[in-house]
Amino acid sequence: MQRARAEQRGRDLIIHLDRPLNQDHLETVSGGQGEFYVDFEVADSRRASVQQRRLFFALLHDIESYFVVPSEFLKSMFYTHYEFYTAGKSISLSDTTESSVSDANTLLDLVIDFMFEWRVPFRKGYELLPRDQQYFLYECCRHRICTICSEYADIHHIDVIGRTNRNKVDHTKRHVMALCRKHHEEIEHIGPIQFSRKYHVPVDGIKLKLEDLKKLGIRGNYSAENENVLE
Repeated sequence: MQRARAEQRGRDLIIHLDRPLNQDHLETVSGGQGEFYVDFEVADSRRASVQQRRLFFALLHDIESYFVVPSEFLKSMFYTHYEFYTAGKSISLSDTTESSVSDANTLLDLVIDFMFEWRVPFRKGYELLPRDQQYFLYECCRHRICTICSEYADIHHIDVIGRTNRNKVDHTKRHVMALCRKHHEEIEHIGPIQFSRKYHVPVDGIKLKLEDLKKLGIRGNYSAENENVLE
């Protein structure tokens, strides 16, 4: 992982790298075409917060209860996982930590991913979950977990489709949210605005990419700009 400092000049973003790029590697990833794409992340350099620490240990408690393993083992496991994921960078959530908010968010994402993959119920950490964040909403859809209560969910359309045949709808242009039957009925009853205020979730949900819709088995008549019609 290579770090960089960014400088904005009008609509241009100038990247200052911490070391020269590996030209051989660039030629490999670009296929010799001389073009390549760069992913970048805007880091929050503030020190990791108490709220992030509370959420981390609340989630560990949920995993500990589910698998009956010591929390210290889980803490060490996720710290090691973070170090591997960030190519050797260490992390700490102690009171004297030098880790940033962005560092802690990366660690929390790894824990939340683990819980989704292994179907660990969100219990103690439930109220602290970042349900207003796109990433969490996306993971709920990807794993069909209710955004509100973590029960099995269907993909609910925030923008109403009406009587239109869903197989003829381009779902990449629709806003969705993963909701169980109970909370699906509730949002239909009280409306998305009141639902958003009650549960602190975005009123417009998220949009899913074509590849995610394929994995979820959602049929639709997708436009040419989305490459292919979903089978």
